[in-house]
Amino acid sequence: MAEPALKIPSTTDTTGFIRGLGLLDSTMVVAGAMIGSGIFIVSADIARLVGSGGWLLLVWIFTGLLTIAGALTYGELAGMMPKAGGQYVFLRESYSPLFGFLYGWTLFLVIQTGTIAAVAVAFARFLGVLVPAVSPTAWIVPPINVSSGYAISLSWQQFVAILSLVVLTAINLRGLNLGKLIQNTFTSAKILTLIAVIVLGVLVGRSAAAGANFSQLWSIRDPVSITSDLPFLPTVSAAQGFFGLLVAFCVAQVGSLFSADAWHNIAFTAGEVKNPKRDIPLSLLFGTGIVITLYVLANVAYLSTLSLGEIQHAPDDRVATAMLKVIFGNAGAGIMAFAILISTFGCNNGLILAGARVYYAMAKDKLFFRPIGTLNQNHVPGMSLLLQSAWACFLVLPRTRLKDAAGAPLLDANGMEQYGNLYGNLLDYVVFSVLIFYILTVAAVFVMRRKRPDAERPYRAFGYPIVPALYIVGAATIVLVLLLYRTQTTWPGLLIVLTGIPVYFLWHRRASPLSPLPDGRGEPQTTE
Repeated sequence: MAEPALKIPSTTDTTGFIRGLGLLDSTMVVAGAMIGSGIFIVSADIARLVGSGGWLLLVWIFTGLLTIAGALTYGELAGMMPKAGGQYVFLRESYSPLFGFLYGWTLFLVIQTGTIAAVAVAFARFLGVLVPAVSPTAWIVPPINVSSGYAISLSWQQFVAILSLVVLTAINLRGLNLGKLIQNTFTSAKILTLIAVIVLGVLVGRSAAAGANFSQLWSIRDPVSITSDLPFLPTVSAAQGFFGLLVAFCVAQVGSLFSADAWHNIAFTAGEVKNPKRDIPLSLLFGTGIVITLYVLANVAYLSTLSLGEIQHAPDDRVATAMLKVIFGNAGAGIMAFAILISTFGCNNGLILAGARVYYAMAKDKLFFRPIGTLNQNHVPGMSLLLQSAWACFLVLPRTRLKDAAGAPLLDANGMEQYGNLYGNLLDYVVFSVLIFYILTVAAVFVMRRKRPDAERPYRAFGYPIVPALYIVGAATIVLVLLLYRTQTTWPGLLIVLTGIPVYFLWHRRASPLSPLPDGRGEPQTTE
């Protein structure tokens, strides 16, 4: 007998979501949400950690295999439960409403909104390359120190970041068709941009100096040391045997996994996909496959043009910019800045479009503010989009006060105090928790096979049970290493998640459990 579950009430055709996303549109949501600025930057830190071209490529290949394995498994849940909310719904139905809420709460508090804020600032930062007035130190409101560790400010860079969020939210408030037009246009441009970077690096930028990257593919050179926050663990590096290489490899996954994240956002919009039972699993496979292939080839391009040392020490970690500078001279920085503007703008459109559907689903379950569970006249969750935008804009404003090794304020060449971004710290904190949610979601396939064996499964996870099990093992290994060697940025992430427990029980008092329908899936039948 099926267990009771919360379900999203059905809507009529005139007031519900419009199913306007086809397979191409859905694939563009997957690819567009994945491709931001990370692929152009994080390879520098990965190269410093693993110390060789071969291991740099292997980090990205492993990320790709992990991502695709997750997508192949995720597709079964998406086909079973094609409702707005995606991972929130999967966790709710597989375990309990508490698990779903904790994911949705963390998504709203940091994961989705923090990523949106970070991508918006990246957009403004690279616009500053082309328009110097968009500067992080051109103040509208100078930093106001509110404590020893934090400040709040509004620079022209922050203002442009906020303006981009307002514009994209306004676009998505006007309906799905306009949002998907922006998504399809910018994602196509991003894919073509990455292809151009690959072709230029491999065919035009190839240099003799970079030849050693391939002739000494596995030779580890100048890796950074990795020190644990736990005093009983040794400091290691990739050059210190299997254990050191394993730690470096797992820590390096933070950058590559973050750059390849958000692939599952299409499931958030399942209520607007024309044929969700077929198209969501296919779009997950096509979107992740395309992006991961481009990511690996982009790193081949970097290794073809730049020496390993040039990748490891690229100015501001802008590896792609350093590559184009070799090919085009000083004009390369401007070309890359324009490419990243396109990439970040399109990325944020996908994140904004998809994320709001989760909070909508939570509100329909009476586990979030009631007005968030409504659609506007354009059949999109308008209040959810506005709340998401407001919180993401707020996360742009707080700053962290940077300290030197002695704990004193870090000053620039002009003697002015330097500041970081609060969302950057928050994102570091939740990477650990995000992986745990992914592990739980992939494990949910095993749970649902046992819990609801007779439920309709239009798509069954490829390679079950081996592929899902391998994902769990691989992700769990990364989680364990991060727990041991990045303790200071793991326990705060768990704390952020746990803040949702008392909030859940406050909202849960207003939520009444709904009995599952005869099909046992706990979902209403609709004619949307």
